[in-house]
Amino acid sequence: MSPADFTRPGSLYGAVDLGARKQALEAQARRESVAQETGGVPAPVIDVDDANFAAEVVERSMNSLVLLELTVTRAEQAKEYSLLLEKLAAENVGRWVLARVDVEVNQQIAQALRVQNVPALYAIFQGQPVAVVPGIATEQQLREWLVQLMEALAQYLPPGEEAPESPDAEGQPQEPPVDPDVLAAEQAIDAGDLEGAVAAYERLLARSPNNEDAKLGLAGLGLIRRTQDVDPADLERRLNDPADVEAHLLAADFEMLSGEVDRAFDRLVDVVRRTSGSERDRARMHLLALFDTLPADDPSIARARRNLANALF
Repeated sequence: MSPADFTRPGSLYGAVDLGARKQALEAQARRESVAQETGGVPAPVIDVDDANFAAEVVERSMNSLVLLELTVTRAEQAKEYSLLLEKLAAENVGRWVLARVDVEVNQQIAQALRVQNVPALYAIFQGQPVAVVPGIATEQQLREWLVQLMEALAQYLPPGEEAPESPDAEGQPQEPPVDPDVLAAEQAIDAGDLEGAVAAYERLLARSPNNEDAKLGLAGLGLIRRTQDVDPADLERRLNDPADVEAHLLAADFEMLSGEVDRAFDRLVDVVRRTSGSERDRARMHLLALFDTLPADDPSIARARRNLANALF
C-alpha cells in the first residue's frame, strides 16, 4: 500500500449531515473540552458519533487538521491499528487531532462518506476530506503519508502546525492552492451568511463554468435554503398524502441533508413512477438537481439513473 493521493473532492456540505452542520454554525458552542494533564493541549483522541460529528469534526477542521478514524472497536486487528494511531497522535499534539468513529454504532457518518471498508483514515480540513488511507497501513507508511499531508497543507495551516521535516518528501505531489472564492464561500457559511456563500460560488462559476467545488457548493446550499423554513412535523403530516408531490420533494431534500442519499433518490424515482405530466417532470428534474450535490462518479447516481430510466420507460 502506498500513501493515498491528495484530492479535493466536493465539500462535505453536499454530503454530510448539513442540518447538523447548520445548527453547529448557529450555536458555535461545542469546542475543545478535553485537555491533557499539562499545558491545556487538546487530547490526541476525540470520540465522535452521529450527533456530534458536525461540531467535533467539521467545525474543528475549519481551523486545524482532523484525522478521522473509521473503525469497528470490537475487532482485534482494528484495536491494534487504533493504538498505532494514538501513538502518532501523541507525537503530533498541536499539529493535528485524531477523531474516532465506531461505524458499527454510528452508521450515518459512514454512509455520508461512502465508506466501503474499515478501518479507514480520512484527513479532514476546512470541512472537506482532502486525503484518505483505506485499510490498515504500516507505521512507516502512515508516517510517510503524514509528512506528505502536512507539506501539502502547510500554507493553509495555522502557525505551529507546519509539516515535519523529511528527506523522503521531496518531489511528492502537493495539493493545488484553494481558490479564493471557495475560501470566501466557506467563510460565509461559517458566519451563517448563505447569500454571501452563494455569491462567492457564482463568482467562481462565472470564471470557471465547470468548477466542481462551485457546483457542489451551490447545490448543497440549495438544499439548506429550500428546507431551512420547513416545519418537519408539518412535512411528516403531508407525507401521508401520496398526491402531495411538493412534500415528497422536500422530504428527499431532508434525506439528502441527513446522508440518506439512496433513500432520497428512491423516493423521487417512486414519485416519477406513479405520476404523469407536469408532476412527473417536476420530480424528474428535482432528482437530476440532487445529483448535482454529489461528485459525478458517485455510485448512488449511477444506480438512481438506472432506476429512473426503468421508471420512465
